[in-house]
Amino acid sequence: MLDEGTRRAILELSQRGVGTRQIAALLEISRGAVRACRRQGSSEVPTLARTEKAEPYRDEIHRLYVECKGNLTRVHEELVAQGATLSYAALTGFCRRHGIGAPPRPPAGRYVFGPGDEMQHDTSPHTVQIAGRRVLAQTASLVLAYSRRLFFQLYPRFDRFTCKIFLTEALAYHGGACARCMIDNTHVIVLRGSGSEMVPAPEMAAFAERYDFVFAAHEKGDANRSGRVERPFHYIEHSFLAGRTFDDWEDLNRRARAWCDEKNAAFRRHLHASPSELFATEQPALRPLPAWLPEVYRLHTRIVDVEGYISLDRHRYSVPYTLIGRTLEVRETKDRIRVYHGPREVAAHAKRLGAVPERVLDRAHRPPRGSVRRSGPSEEQRRIAQALPAIEAYAATLARRSPGRGTLALRRLYRMVREYPHAAVLASVRTAEHYGLFDLERLEQMILRRIGGDFFRLCPPDDEEPEQ
Repeated sequence: MLDEGTRRAILELSQRGVGTRQIAALLEISRGAVRACRRQGSSEVPTLARTEKAEPYRDEIHRLYVECKGNLTRVHEELVAQGATLSYAALTGFCRRHGIGAPPRPPAGRYVFGPGDEMQHDTSPHTVQIAGRRVLAQTASLVLAYSRRLFFQLYPRFDRFTCKIFLTEALAYHGGACARCMIDNTHVIVLRGSGSEMVPAPEMAAFAERYDFVFAAHEKGDANRSGRVERPFHYIEHSFLAGRTFDDWEDLNRRARAWCDEKNAAFRRHLHASPSELFATEQPALRPLPAWLPEVYRLHTRIVDVEGYISLDRHRYSVPYTLIGRTLEVRETKDRIRVYHGPREVAAHAKRLGAVPERVLDRAHRPPRGSVRRSGPSEEQRRIAQALPAIEAYAATLARRSPGRGTLALRRLYRMVREYPHAAVLASVRTAEHYGLFDLERLEQMILRRIGGDFFRLCPPDDEEPEQ
């Protein structure tokens, strides 16, 4: 069929008096086509009146499309079962031409960002090989929207603590922050709402305020809004992770940073430059970083167990043995576990990230062999003997019958001595000692029955508090 340009040429040559044979030779078309065009007298391409095979089944196709929940394969099967003689391609073509289940695709747009306008952050799960094992990792990425400069790291899990660690490293890598950080409505950052009504969690809003940017979320279903950061995930999976094995998480993230340096310096045809070259233009427009970047840490409270360890994420870390039974403050950073007793740091360990529980011991936290005396009364026994000498023998027997050195049992007995009248305690202990009773729960009940309605003994102000 002749196009409109050829038809216009035929009509124009005909008006000049050129014959049919000469027009056909000049335009390399048949003389019949020239005659048909001259008879039509218009450059408009005629519409072919062709009967479609699916036209007789139009109403049935509409009904089946609803019943089959939009599955055209099932629609075709039902039509064939009813005796229709049309192919699956004819059915799908008919549906496309008449807008059945396939509305016309809207035109795609594009987002234009100036230097320092926006950076985009997102995460994606990937499987990596670490120490010979396949591990599911969360890939976190931050891309500058103008220069397309990429930075990503991988973590065993991704929560708000990890998010703040990653963003701190990413902003330090780029040397600044854009005015806006676009996210994908993730619960790690979002407190409530979505899109333009998104409200970030207070701690994440405070983090953004420290670095002078704001979080923004795209509307649900508008994934193209954050296309700068979502597009590289396929590239990371099929280029960086493909065929690579890693010794540990530190080795993985170190090589990921080096890969970012290499790819950011590579020329990209669609940008007509490399991201590093465009970044030289964008860098002056970034928000400067604070003079001091505080280390991101998560705070825990732990009691030192009888073996001299504190537990965190199923891993156990040693502390000085003199702090057994004490409540300590634990600060978890990206790669370190720091333990504080008051304002002083008493232990620091490399953080373990594996799924298998480990026990981390620093030999300096244990006394030299033979330096700790296991004989003689403990500090709790000495306190009991000083407060109520008559029950010293009962306390010694209680220590022998209790697990370990009986520290917890002796502390409870000392509490009874301090809180209850000495006469009731002494009488109850003598009765318990006579019958060989060392259950402190029953001993305390005996004391309470003896004092009846008497007032509890008040400790003098200068009484020494027991160590916790």
